[in-house]
Amino acid sequence: MKVVIIGGAGGIGSSAAFNLLSAQGTYEIVLVDTRPNMITSHTMDLENALGLGATADTVRGGTPEDALDADVVVLSAAVPLRLNSSRSVFLADNARIVNECLRPLREAGADFGGLVLMLTNPVDPLLTWVHRQGWLPRERLIGYTLNDSLRLRTGIAFALGVPPKDVDAWMLGEHGEGQVPLYSRVRVGGQPVVLTDEQRTAAEEYVDTWYSKHVALDSGRTSTWTTGLGTARLIEAIATGSGTLVPASVVLDGEYGVHGTSLTVPVELGPEGVRRIAAWDLPEEEAAGMVRAADRVEAGAADLTDQAVAQPS
Repeated sequence: MKVVIIGGAGGIGSSAAFNLLSAQGTYEIVLVDTRPNMITSHTMDLENALGLGATADTVRGGTPEDALDADVVVLSAAVPLRLNSSRSVFLADNARIVNECLRPLREAGADFGGLVLMLTNPVDPLLTWVHRQGWLPRERLIGYTLNDSLRLRTGIAFALGVPPKDVDAWMLGEHGEGQVPLYSRVRVGGQPVVLTDEQRTAAEEYVDTWYSKHVALDSGRTSTWTTGLGTARLIEAIATGSGTLVPASVVLDGEYGVHGTSLTVPVELGPEGVRRIAAWDLPEEEAAGMVRAADRVEAGAADLTDQAVAQPS
């Protein structure tokens, strides 16, 4: 499987490449970026890791044209992180970057047969906007949002005093303020658990403040390690078609009462993209949260539609 990482010189892109070295499956990894010296630095380093028995065939630098015959194009290019209160502040600037990075694929039209895995934020309105350009079907557009569920699992683990790996919990909805925690489906050690009000408050405090606390550090870095590993796991799910359900942002067509907007839902992935969206029956509060999240994402996508950047070249 050929995986092209656009933005491969950055922390998340290079972390995804590193973690992909040990993922299940065999990969040709190509790093693309506007900083060729950094690409060379990463590839010189990563190609030596192949000697440790990594599963990848090759790791090399490339050009945007490498994406044309890729099985998966990972898009992690973005403007530099700065102090902010919401991922939405990056919408217009990152839309311009996404527009330019995807230009070769858009112009190739039907000749491009791969998947686009979007990491650039705010992922939901960007994915909605790209889909509305009409050149790629929704099952081949996937947004990375696994971190939301991981943070919910960590917050619940801290509240309960258990290891995070023992917690199974899902965060659906928007990758941002419109996130929808599914407290109705929390399991610990495989067993259903109902959180007390105090435990739920503690978990929510962890989840709701994680992003603002991290950005306030002004470290200049994003969730490099988590996103890199999570991206590799999603690509592994695509390559193997294991049938495992994972959270990802995809454009919905009536699922969860949402039409034409991208939100995080439980999906099954395979080499052809989104194989199935799991239709879970949600309690009224959680179902209403999905509709509210869709309204938020729709507002962001509509803003892009009114800008020049939204017009494909």
